[in-house]
Amino acid sequence: MRRVRYVVVASLDGYITAPNEEIDWIPTDPDFDFGALYSEFDTALIGRRTFEVMVKSGQGLLPGMETFVFSRTLRQSDYKRVTVVAEKPEATLAALRAKQGKDIWLFGGGSLFRSLAEAKLVDSVEVTVMPVLLGGGIPLLPSSAKRINLRLESQKVYKTGGVSLIYAVT
Repeated sequence: MRRVRYVVVASLDGYITAPNEEIDWIPTDPDFDFGALYSEFDTALIGRRTFEVMVKSGQGLLPGMETFVFSRTLRQSDYKRVTVVAEKPEATLAALRAKQGKDIWLFGGGSLFRSLAEAKLVDSVEVTVMPVLLGGGIPLLPSSAKRINLRLESQKVYKTGGVSLIYAVT
C-alpha cells in the first residue's frame, strides 16, 4: 500500500512560510538531492493556501505528479490540470492508497496536514528544520491539533545547518 508522507521544510520556530508567505529563507543545499526525492512520488496532496501561493509564483503543479488540491472554495472548472477535492478526503486517500504507484507526497499546508493526521491518514512526517527563526507565518501544525505521536526513524545534518528528521506516525 502506498504511504502518505508529509515532507516539508520548517523554520526552527515551526513555520513552513514566513509571515508574507515567503520561502526565500530556504537555502539550496548541494548535499540535498531533489531529483531523488521527487522520484519517490507520483502523487501530490496540496492545501488550498499552499496551492494559491504556488499558482501566484507560476508553479501550479509539481512536475510528473498527479496533483490533488484540497479546498472547499476552489472550483474544479478553474483548474483543469489538478483534481480539486472539496469533500470526503478520507475516500480520496483510500482510493489513492489502493492504486498501484509510488508514495504520496503531502506537499504543503499545515491545516491539511493537521486534518489528515488527525484522521490517521499520514504515515510519516519528514521535516527539514532550517536554522532560522521567522517569528510568524504558516505553522507546521496549527494549534488546534490533537496529539500525534511519532517515532524517529532517521536524521541527517546538512552543510547549511539544516537537519532532516524522518518520523513514523505511531
